[in-house]
Amino acid sequence: MALPWDAALRHYARMHRTAPPLAATAICLAALAGFVDALAFTSLGGFFASFMSGNSTRLGVGLGSGRMGEAATAIALVMSFVAGVILASVIVRAQPRRDKALVMAGVTVLLAIAAVVASIAPGALVLLLLAMAMGAENGILHRDGEVTVGLTYMTGALVRVGQRLTAALMGDEDRWGWVPWLLLWGGFVAGVVLGVGAQAYMGWKALWFAAAASAALTLLIARVSRNDSPAIGAA
Repeated sequence: MALPWDAALRHYARMHRTAPPLAATAICLAALAGFVDALAFTSLGGFFASFMSGNSTRLGVGLGSGRMGEAATAIALVMSFVAGVILASVIVRAQPRRDKALVMAGVTVLLAIAAVVASIAPGALVLLLLAMAMGAENGILHRDGEVTVGLTYMTGALVRVGQRLTAALMGDEDRWGWVPWLLLWGGFVAGVVLGVGAQAYMGWKALWFAAAASAALTLLIARVSRNDSPAIGAA
């Protein structure tokens, strides 16, 4: 029997009160996050743009081993990520009817600025801008102002895969609830693979691909959101 991908995405959409096309767009957003994270990780000493658990580990290791420079970089990235989350939350509160497209536009602007800075003076500032962009991206899918889907970190998605797969194996009616979460994880990993390849051939110039992809997703999200009910996914 063919796997009902469309039915699984519709299930995901019902859970999070958003249109199926926007649910599918979440996978593209996860891929963008993976792409950006790969550029950051491979270019700047193993720090992350989107994975704050990894940066928190780097912070603890830096403090514990006396490498204060590494600890300072890690905490700066965490703070920048949180700043991006705050930026997205302000937009959601100020413009609830257009919040998704506006937040995504903010992500695009941050990625474009990071690409410009990388072409002039690649370094820690680029990584801070990328972390802020990834923090903001997490504000796109929300309910009542609270993030419902983490788009830039996959631990929660894998937990959902395990939970939903267990339910399916134990005979629950929803047999395919694990599929969208697996697709979200797969999208992130695919983005990482593309990011590593792009960085190897183009270096920081690959950031322009991230900014272009983000711009395209901004237009797509704006179009999907116009066809969506204002109550769906709104704060």
